[in-house]
Amino acid sequence: MIAEEMERWGLLAEIDTLMARVRRWRENMPPWAPAAPCQAMVDRLLTRADAFRLRLEAPLVVATLGGTGTGKSALVNALVGDDVVPTGKARPTTTKPLFVARPDIEPAMLGIDPQSVQVIHHPAPALGNLILIDCPDPDTTESDAHDRSGREPTNLARLHAILPHCDAILVTATQQKYRSARVAGELAEAAKGARLVFVQTHADSDDDIRDDWRRVLEGEYAPGHLFRIDSLAALGDVQEGLAPRGEFGRLIELLSHELTGVAGNRIRRANFLDLAGETLQTCRTRLDTAMPAVEALEASAGEYHGRFNELLAVQTREELLSSRRAWEQRLLGQVADRWGLSPFSLVLRMYQGLGSLLSGAMLYRMRSPAQFALWGAVEGTRAWHRHRQARHAERAPQRAVETGFHSAEIQSAAIVLEGYVADAGLPRHLVDLDVLRTGTEKAGARFAARVSEELQQLIERLAARHTGWFTRCRYELLFLVMLGFLLFRLGKNYFYDSWLAQPPAPVAGVDFYLTSAFWLIVWSLLLIWLLSGRLRRGLRREVDRLAAGWPRLPTAEGPFGNTEAECRRIRQFRTDLVQLLDEVARLQRQVSLPNQQLGTRREQAGG
Repeated sequence: MIAEEMERWGLLAEIDTLMARVRRWRENMPPWAPAAPCQAMVDRLLTRADAFRLRLEAPLVVATLGGTGTGKSALVNALVGDDVVPTGKARPTTTKPLFVARPDIEPAMLGIDPQSVQVIHHPAPALGNLILIDCPDPDTTESDAHDRSGREPTNLARLHAILPHCDAILVTATQQKYRSARVAGELAEAAKGARLVFVQTHADSDDDIRDDWRRVLEGEYAPGHLFRIDSLAALGDVQEGLAPRGEFGRLIELLSHELTGVAGNRIRRANFLDLAGETLQTCRTRLDTAMPAVEALEASAGEYHGRFNELLAVQTREELLSSRRAWEQRLLGQVADRWGLSPFSLVLRMYQGLGSLLSGAMLYRMRSPAQFALWGAVEGTRAWHRHRQARHAERAPQRAVETGFHSAEIQSAAIVLEGYVADAGLPRHLVDLDVLRTGTEKAGARFAARVSEELQQLIERLAARHTGWFTRCRYELLFLVMLGFLLFRLGKNYFYDSWLAQPPAPVAGVDFYLTSAFWLIVWSLLLIWLLSGRLRRGLRREVDRLAAGWPRLPTAEGPFGNTEAECRRIRQFRTDLVQLLDEVARLQRQVSLPNQQLGTRREQAGG
C-alpha cells in the first residue's frame, strides 16, 4: 500500500513538473498567428491534466467504441455479469453514454458532467475496480437528423465529450463492420489519450477475422492482442455461476486484475504523456511550417540592420578622420598631462601652451586701449575657434548619424519588411514607418553615445600606452642628448676655452647662444613631430579597428531591433517546445506498460 502511494505521488510530481513547464511555455507565447491554435490546444491539455489528477484515485474508466450492431452493449452486460444496458442488432440502442459503476462512484468525481451521461449503479463485483461506459454509435446519422434544431447534442458530440475521460477503450468489430471508415476516423481521434483493447464480437456467427483485422490496423496501430468473444454466451455463463472461459476469461483477467491499482495509474500516466506528446508535436508541426517565413523576415531585417550599421560606421570614420587634428591635440594634451615632471614634459607643455605664451607676450607689450582691444578680439577669435574645433570633433558621431539612413531608405525598408511580416504572421506595427523612423533616431542616438564613449576610452588608452616608461625614456634621452651637447659646448667655451686653453679663446657671443637655442628648438620640434606622428598613426589604427566592429553591433541597437527581437523570441519559443517534447519522450521511455495485450497508436507505441 505504501509502495502504491509513493508511486502515485511520483506520478503526480512528474505530471505537475511537466505541466508547469508547459504552462510557462504557453505564457511566453509570442503574438504570432501560427501560435494561436497552439494556445487553444495547450489549454485543453492543461484541462486534461486536472482531470488526470482527479482520476488517480478512481477505478479504471473503460469505454466501448464500435459501429452500430457490433455488440458494445452486450459486451458491457457480459463484463458486468447482468443485463444492465439494453441491447440491439438492427439499429442503435445507445444514444447517450451509459455510465455503469458501483454505487459509490458518481460522474462528477471524474470530472464528467452528470447531465451528459445516464448513470447506472450496480453492485457487481466486476465493477469493484472498473467503470464501464457504453458509448453512442459513431457511424449513424440518426441523432443528427433528430437533433437538427441544435437543442440536443448529437451522438458524435456526446461521444467526443466522453472519450477524453476514458483510460482504455474496448474497440468492438464484427465481420461486417471491422473496415468501417467512419469508425476508423473516430478511433484515430479517440486513441490519442487512451489504451486500446480490440475485440471481435459475434464469435458465435462470424468467421474469425482477426488476422485480416490486424493487417488493417497495423499501418496505424500496434494492436496488441485481438480478442474474439461471444458476449451473449459469456453473459449466460456468468448468470449460471460458471467461471469465465476462453478469450472472455482472458479479457476479464486483463480488465479486472492486470490493469487495476498501480497498473491503472501507469496506464493513465502513459495515456496522458501520449496526449501531451501528440499535442506538443502538433504544435511543433504548425510552428515548423511557419518558421521559414520568420527566418526570411529575420534575414531581411538583419540585412537592413547590417546596411544601417555599415553606413553609420563608414560615415562615422570619415567624420572622425576629418576632425582628426582636434582628436590628436586632445590626445597630445592627455599625454602631456600623464608624462609627469621631466625636461621633455616641459617642452610638451610649452608646445601645448605656445599660443597662450605668445598671447601673454603680446599682452605684456600692450601700451594703448586700441592695442588691448585688438588683443581681446584676437584672443576671443582664438577661443571661439578652439571651442568650435572641439565641438566639431565631439559631434562627429552625431553628424554621421544625421547623414546616415535617409527617409527614402527607411520607407523602402518598411515596404519590403511589411511583406515579410505579413507572410510570417506577425503584427504589422513592428515595421510601421513611424516606428522605424523612431527606431532609427533612437538607434542613431545610442550609436553616437556609444561611439563617443569608445573614443574617450580610446584617447585614455592611447595616452596610457604612449606614456610608458620605455617611451618616456627614449624621448627624454633624445632630448637630454641635445641639451647636454649644447650645455657642454657652452660650458667648454666659458670655462675651458676662455680660461685654461692656451692661447685662450674669446667667450662666445650672442650669435652662438641664438644658434644653440635655434637648434634646441628644432630638435624639440623634431621630437614632438615624431611623438605626434606616433600618436597620429596609433589613433588612426585604433579608429579603423573600432570602425571594423561597428557594423557588428548588437541587433537591439538597430532601427529594426524590435523585429529582430520578435524573431529571436519566436526561435526561442520553438526551441522551448522542442525541449518540452524531449522531456515528454524521456518520460515516455520510462513508462513500463503493465500488459503487452494493450494496443496503441503506432506513433505512441514507443511510449
